[in-house]
Amino acid sequence: VQLQASGGGLVQAGGSLRLSCVASGSIGAMGWYRQTPVKQRELVASISITGVTNYANSVRGRFTISRDNAKNTMYLQMNTLKPEDTAVYYCNTKPPKYAWGQGTRVTVSS
Repeated sequence: VQLQASGGGLVQAGGSLRLSCVASGSIGAMGWYRQTPVKQRELVASISITGVTNYANSVRGRFTISRDNAKNTMYLQMNTLKPEDTAVYYCNTKPPKYAWGQGTRVTVSS
């Protein structure tokens, strides 16, 4: 399965972005991960195939993960963005099983 994340960009603090992840096939539990040059890749949100969600404390209440199983697509709605959300965002299964794609870069300016 190949995974393609998109939707990143440059936004001011307090702004919003919506990320999308398209999988080339159907998969189970999925997650959004992010990585910066100084921090290891971390899981920020996950969603089961039935829609059960979990969030890292740092994003809970600001980010919303969702999925459309019919389209093999997952989303991450990011609101009230902060400069510390700046990172490259990746999608994968949870736990990660497939090759990491190039991700999509999110830059939040203060």
